[in-house]
Amino acid sequence: MKSAQPFVSIIVPCYNEEATIRHLLDAVLAQTYPRGQMQLVISDGMSTDHTRDVIAAFQTEHADLSVRVVDNSVRTIPSGLNQAIRESRGEIIVRLDAHSMPIPEYVERCVAALQAGKGDNVGGVWEIRPGAGTRVAESISFAAAHPLGVGDAMYRLNAKEGAVDTVPFGSFSRALIERIGAFDETLLANEDYEFNTRVREAGGVVWLDPSIRTVYFSRSTFGKLAAQYWRYGFWKFQMLKRYLHTLRWRQALPPAFVLSLFILIVLSLWVEPARYLLAAQVFIYFAVLASAGLKLAINKRKGFLIWGLPLAIATMHISWGAGFLGSGILSLFKKNG
Repeated sequence: MKSAQPFVSIIVPCYNEEATIRHLLDAVLAQTYPRGQMQLVISDGMSTDHTRDVIAAFQTEHADLSVRVVDNSVRTIPSGLNQAIRESRGEIIVRLDAHSMPIPEYVERCVAALQAGKGDNVGGVWEIRPGAGTRVAESISFAAAHPLGVGDAMYRLNAKEGAVDTVPFGSFSRALIERIGAFDETLLANEDYEFNTRVREAGGVVWLDPSIRTVYFSRSTFGKLAAQYWRYGFWKFQMLKRYLHTLRWRQALPPAFVLSLFILIVLSLWVEPARYLLAAQVFIYFAVLASAGLKLAINKRKGFLIWGLPLAIATMHISWGAGFLGSGILSLFKKNG
């Protein structure tokens, strides 16, 4: 007899994730959803580390869980997602990440919310943890969940259940893909936000359920954090060229801040008042961040957050803003060239 529970395909884009992939695999294994009604499809971007060895060892240990690895030769996240969807057979698609560790009830609650008709794309919230056991990594994890770092990104904060602009990862029926299309492979980041924009513009609902939770491991170094947020900013501009009306205040502030810094630095070479304005802006900015760092350091009893939080948030702001502006300049040159 056919099971009353729909078959679920968990899709995961992956590249060089040997440090975290086992956390994800074990978390999928621990799901309360019927194992026979679930498969895991990992779209690997031709990893050069031991990611595939870790997956192969897991498959040997747990043959009762359907785990399939497919090659993502294009090596981008949206191409990996689309390939995993094509190779999957689930009526419901649950997207996860190789940096994530969903709670045991994750899939069960996603399916329940979808079946209840709460939303067309249903997701939850992140519990952000450090990507390494260092003070820098821990500072980054706090910054990635701090209002000064992420603004009103509700899935990173203490959110209430309801309709939102976007959710991390998400879960949806295969019928939704057939209706609005798959992930946009021309966007190498922000593909999830663009997808959710199409969901909403097609009359659908993006639903946030705080009971659907996953641990997310943040970047471990300032360099990796800068690269991540530069990429986010760069591709956000490309997405906004199509959906300018989706721009939010938290997304406009970093490029405005970086642009003002650049203008004041240039003007200060010749105009003395510009030097005072630049100094005042930098002082006020870091004073606000230092105040936030001091407050968090006291609350968490972690003294290193006095300097760690400001540096992490500043890295996020400046990298995101620079990537956004760089993308805009590149688009302008292409248009005029």
